[in-house]
This record gives sequence, structure tokens and C-alpha cells, in this order.
Amino acid sequence: MKKLAIHGGKPQREAQYPSWPISGPREEELIRQVLSSGQWGGFHEFVTQFEQLFAGLHDARHGVAVANGSIGLELALLASGIGPGDEVIVPAHSFISTATAVSRIGATPVFVDIGRDSFNMDLQAMEQAIGDDTKAVIPVHFAGLVCDAEELTRLQRLHRFRIIEDAAHAHGAEWNGARAGGMGLAGVFSFQNSKAMTAGEGGILISSDDETAARARSLANGGRRPDGGWFEHFELGTNLRITGLQAAALLAQLERLPEQIRIRRENAEIVREGLSRVPGVHLQELPEAATVHTHYLLPGWIDALEFGADRDDFVKALEGEGVPIRPFYPHPLYKNPVFKNKDIKSRVTACPVAEAAAHDSFWLPQRVLMGTAEDALDIVRAVEKIYEVFKPKKTAGKPN
Repeated sequence: MKKLAIHGGKPQREAQYPSWPISGPREEELIRQVLSSGQWGGFHEFVTQFEQLFAGLHDARHGVAVANGSIGLELALLASGIGPGDEVIVPAHSFISTATAVSRIGATPVFVDIGRDSFNMDLQAMEQAIGDDTKAVIPVHFAGLVCDAEELTRLQRLHRFRIIEDAAHAHGAEWNGARAGGMGLAGVFSFQNSKAMTAGEGGILISSDDETAARARSLANGGRRPDGGWFEHFELGTNLRITGLQAAALLAQLERLPEQIRIRRENAEIVREGLSRVPGVHLQELPEAATVHTHYLLPGWIDALEFGADRDDFVKALEGEGVPIRPFYPHPLYKNPVFKNKDIKSRVTACPVAEAAAHDSFWLPQRVLMGTAEDALDIVRAVEKIYEVFKPKKTAGKPN
């Protein structure tokens, strides 16, 4: 039996996985064009060009590029008329901005459980959480797996809430051919440094609702309107614009996206197939309807009884074997100190899966899926090696 690296053995691999972000001559070319234009700010033509291309790619008529995805969620809530006294349902696991965007505009986040194998919002739990004050739901397409669009749309028609998609993980993702971000009133994407498309920071709100998009544009552009003058401000807006330099980088990143999704998808298939033979390792489900899963992350969970080690031991061992991995969020969103502040309202429903995920779940970052097939197989080999060391010992059956 091979000795694990954490026990003094040779690691499965010593070579580094691809770094992130990825850039090249195309980013440099477009950024140089902005630098020589004399207009580096938010009114460079590349900004409008990017907004139109990205929105169109995601089945929406309008795009409003903004400083980051967090502020994009706040903007989407404000533009859709959400405010104090309203409740917005959010999943118990996500980045904090999914929930604090609700609180920052004066509404109340309502935390509901996630699915055991999808890591997306449990839509049955979501429906049970709907109350008289529910005005919106923010589904998070976790790791690039789109939340069940048909069921979500059915529930929206039944209960009449607004859908604001947190698509920070889901650039280019599809559910039955429909793109993430375009199924609801608005969708918000992030271009933060680790995201599948990045300009270091940045975000975009997309929508096919003319009124919502127009209000978002005005709020993000100092309260201006297309029919007003430069120094005419019609509402309490601010400056949320991205720069031409960011838009240049994002246009190049958008060109790279389809090929990068293909690479991650092929390597994820290798990992999924290989780990399906390892007892106790459960990866995020891949429904047939998920026609494009972007694999921004590859999440999963460890059944300690089947695998022979808990999540923390698994993570430590896999890191030792040279495979980057992260434990899941350390706690559900509602356990963050900010939501213990009595002045910040929230409502918490029963979230047993989310509570368990904080202890048994993990994710592989996108960069480990950006290499070769052999790089992907090294993940499988490393996990198999770890299992051989930790697997439960068979007990002899007792005679009758």
C-alpha cells in the first residue's frame, strides 16, 4: 500500500495545476486600444459592446455593467422595487453578498436549505418558506449548475414572486438550452478575480424587462436618464460603472469562455467517472436538463462511514497529494456575526443539509479542471490512494 504524503510518502503529483486568472495577447491588445483612446472610464465604447454581447449570450435584452457582483445584487433588488418590509428568500449557503445585498437595501433575507446533491436552493423548502411579505427569491446557480428552471418558474407563477438570479458561478451555464441569468426578472454575474470570467473586479446585471433595466441603468449612472441632460439627475443614483479597461479585459475573457467551459467539462467527466467507483465520495449531481454545467467549482461531500475518514482528513490528505481543494463554507450564512446583530432582520428556516455541508462538503476549484486529461486523472488517482489508506476495515461475520 502506498504511503500518503501526509504520512511521509511521495505525493501523487508535484507539478502545479494551471494558475488563474488566464490572460494573453488578446487582453493586452484590447487594453492598449483603451489606453490610446483618451477615454479610459465607463463611457468607452467597449463597455456598451460588452454589455450587449454578454446580455445577448445569456438570453437577455439589456445589460448594465457594474463595479462588482455584490453591488449588482443590490441594484437588481432596488430596480425591481424591493425595499423595507419585504422578504427575499436566499439559500443558506453562498457568498455573504447573496444575503447582505437584501439587508443593505432594507429588506429581510429568509434563509432556506440547500439540496444534498445539487448544492442549490431546495425548492421545496423555498416554497414552504413563502409568506405574505415574500417579494423575491434569489437562487444561486452553485458551481455553475443552474437551479431547476422549470420548477422555479412554476413556483414563481403560482406564488407571484420576483426571480433575481445570483449567477456569479454560472457564466455560460444552461438549463435545457436556456442560459443562466435570463430566466427571471434580472440576473447578476460577478467578474471578481477568481470567477470564470474576470477583470479583477466587476459585475453585470442583465434583464429583459425594459423598466427594470432602465431603472438599473439610471441608478448606476448617477440618476441620469437617456432623455435628460448630463447634469440632470432624476433619482438618488450613484456611480457604479466599470471602466473601459475592465470592459476590454472582459471582451477578451468572453472570447475564451466557450473553450474554457469545454475543457472543464471534459475533465470534470473524467473525475466524475473515476470517483464514482470510490465509496463515500459524492460529487454534485449532473441532471440531464443541465445542458451546460460550467464547472466553476466541482463540489461534493464525504460520507465518513463509507470512506473511512471525515471531510477534514480527506481535504488534508488530498492537499498533501498535490491537488488543490477547499473545505466548504465553515457555517451557513445565518451564522455569520452580522446576522446576530439585533438591528439586522432575518428569518431562518430549518436547514439540516446546510448545517451538515459545513462539516462534510468540499469543492475543487476550477483551475484543477483547466489542465490535461492526465491532470484530471491525477485527482482520481490521489483520491483512490487516500481511500486505500482510510477505507473501513472489513469485519468478519459471526457464525450462525
